[in-house]
Amino acid sequence: MNEKNAPKMGHEPHDAPFEMFETWFSDAKKAESAYPDAMTLATADAQGRPSARIVLLKDFDPNGFVFYTNYESRKGDQLAENSFAALCFHWKTLEKCVRIEGKVAKVDAAESDEYFASRARGSQLGAWASIQSRPMSGRFDLEKRVAEFTAKFGLGKVPRPDHWGGFRLVPDRIEFWAEGKFRLHDRKLFTRDDADSGWDTQKLFP
Repeated sequence: MNEKNAPKMGHEPHDAPFEMFETWFSDAKKAESAYPDAMTLATADAQGRPSARIVLLKDFDPNGFVFYTNYESRKGDQLAENSFAALCFHWKTLEKCVRIEGKVAKVDAAESDEYFASRARGSQLGAWASIQSRPMSGRFDLEKRVAEFTAKFGLGKVPRPDHWGGFRLVPDRIEFWAEGKFRLHDRKLFTRDDADSGWDTQKLFP
């Protein structure tokens, strides 16, 4: 029996998995010694070749999960070619995982501006200096660009570069996985066809 044919548990409201995620994430922030907000982001290019890396969750609500990056990076290029992506949280201390899949879109400029303004000045300058994912001949290339943009902006405000901002993954699939004895793990799957609808839920074999 595959998961598509597994028995349905029922139907839950729009915010149900986000409330469950908020509880697990709150527990992770108390239990994990470093980066409870770290998540694997998996993307694929137009040919379907996958790529994965760790990014940090910066915001979430029933509209989706938000992270920030250089839009011209490899991940940005792949998301421009193929807007579907996946996230995975693994909290070792809690022995829990959350797997999230859905479609990704840029957040609006005002939201990116607000988050960029909250960053440390060094991080703001780094967003200008780093030509992310592009080759460089050595560390001096980066340090030189940091110095150039430090001089350019002086003591004034550092604006957000157009090539840098947020993405929001709007999920259509969220799975909560909890460690069980003898590898008899607990898995609960939320799926939906429409972002404005509620969620169908299933329990999955481990």
